[in-house]
Amino acid sequence: MDKNLPIIDYNKIIELIPQRDPIVMVDGLLSFSDTDIEATLTVLKNNILVQDNLLQEAGIIEHMAQTVALHTGYDFSCKGIPAPVGYIGSIKNIVIYRLPKVSEKMTSKAHILHEFMGVTLVEVVTFCGGTILAKGQMKTVIAQ
Repeated sequence: MDKNLPIIDYNKIIELIPQRDPIVMVDGLLSFSDTDIEATLTVLKNNILVQDNLLQEAGIIEHMAQTVALHTGYDFSCKGIPAPVGYIGSIKNIVIYRLPKVSEKMTSKAHILHEFMGVTLVEVVTFCGGTILAKGQMKTVIAQ
């Protein structure tokens, strides 16, 4: 277990990801390994992707992608390298079971299936409490 975890300080999280307000969709890093990460987001009313007190599908997917970005950023940070910019290359088999409400905390667990030359294929499951909100696979790509 990494002695520096969990990280729940917003300013430290921002150092680890390339995204900036108003599109920051992670607020905590709970666990990390070479192939896995667990990250959180508490849904706030002023979140740009909240509508009718619910985080919309795009917000869940962006949270999933930023969980992967946080994995990369934390890994680079541990090596003393600034977090790289990346983007979603593709999403596959994303299933969203329900939208989280304002004030609910989502937790995403991402598992790296393959990583090659800046392209990462991950499987992500997002929970709220003990209930699965969404799951699927995505490819993320580090910008060169």
